Amino acid sequence: MVGETYQLVVVSNRLPVDRVLGEDGAELWRASPGGLVTALEPIMRASDGAWVGWAGRPGLDLPPFDHDGIHIVPVPLSATDLEDYYEGFSNDTLWPLYHDVIAPPSFHRVWWDAYVRVNRRFAEAAARAAAPGATVWVHDYQLQLVPRMLREARPDLTIGFFNHIPFPAYGIFSQLPWRTQIVEGLLGADVIGFQRSADAANFLQATRRLTGYATRSAVVEVPASDAAPARQVIARTFPISIDAAGVEQLALTPRVQERARQIRDELGNPSTVMLGVDRLDYTKGIRHRLKAFGELLAERRVAVEDVVLVQVASPSRERVEAYQQLRDEIELTVGRINGDYGTIGHPAISYLHHNFPREEMAALFLAADVMLVTALRDGMNLVAKEYVAARSDGDGVLILSEFTGSADELKSALLINPHDIDGLKDAIVRAIEMPHHERHKRMKSLRKRVREHDVARWSDEFLTALRERTAG
Repeated sequence: MVGETYQLVVVSNRLPVDRVLGEDGAELWRASPGGLVTALEPIMRASDGAWVGWAGRPGLDLPPFDHDGIHIVPVPLSATDLEDYYEGFSNDTLWPLYHDVIAPPSFHRVWWDAYVRVNRRFAEAAARAAAPGATVWVHDYQLQLVPRMLREARPDLTIGFFNHIPFPAYGIFSQLPWRTQIVEGLLGADVIGFQRSADAANFLQATRRLTGYATRSAVVEVPASDAAPARQVIARTFPISIDAAGVEQLALTPRVQERARQIRDELGNPSTVMLGVDRLDYTKGIRHRLKAFGELLAERRVAVEDVVLVQVASPSRERVEAYQQLRDEIELTVGRINGDYGTIGHPAISYLHHNFPREEMAALFLAADVMLVTALRDGMNLVAKEYVAARSDGDGVLILSEFTGSADELKSALLINPHDIDGLKDAIVRAIEMPHHERHKRMKSLRKRVREHDVARWSDEFLTALRERTAG
């Protein structure tokens, strides 16, 4: 009902539900898959929570409603909002900038104006939904101005912010014309969470350089102003994870196990199935792994009859030109490698450019002897953790880029520099030839880490840090 308020409010670009067509043709809401939703649903039900976000379709202006024990607060976005705030500033300015300028960012004042306008809309919706003294947890790079806007409107709130992507070094971040506004926006929070210690350090350096505020360890001293008293802000690492038990249980179902066997049969039962699962994004290093695999075939270090690469590339931001160019380049490369080295019944690469349900992904994880994660820059990379969680058989080898957040945790993987093509090739051959006992030893260590540090523990640690700030 309009006017109700809630003790816990989560704010993210997207709502935790999708609007879909039911079997009878009527529109209904269905819970979105994903670790964040899995982690926060039970907490929100227990603490009378509301979730603020966009409903996933331009032009929808819906009243708040309840879904499966969570109060849903839709924020309307127009087609222009999406073009300027989301596709523009969020994904063509911030995303490439925060990923070490792998692609050049664009700086447009119209996009920035839209970013400010939409962030204010989210902040106002959160302020209306939050009860006196409530906790508000804001998520990700699309909403970095929301914490300060909330602080100014509702100083009674406890505010957290978690950044799901990297935060760049100051030499890169300083290119952003609105760099100070972003830092000041984030400093509206009581606790700011990052994936890696380097990200938190980068933010603290940017804070010192742009505001002059003193920092010690993970604490930022925000001085008093005419409108607000002095505050301390915590900026530190909270590495996100997955619902490890849920992934493992899914992979153990007979239907998924049988599907994994079918996948290997459909691929011609090669000795080694290698797997890459990524959004089609220039940060993921897909071109690098294709280059490495093509060279291994050319050098005859692997044979197409023995080894196949399955590459799942989920569609992503298809209206952005850089992504259109990337798709064309990858499809040309796959076609060339298959044309040069494939045989009848044995393509070198099975390339799949569409989304798959969770059951099919779990089956692919089980079917794959080697998982390739070659991201050039990644906040965490949860696919690496999902592969590990699915492997209750204790087998499989994870090749993991050292430039992912998960590399800080999954140290028993074969860690690689994806820019070093020769090193990547050697790691692939090592993974293919790795003795059984070494595979199991490494996977045992990886699984222990993923099980013990799951998404529930991540959310609990972050919310505990917020509570401690309030108690302090």
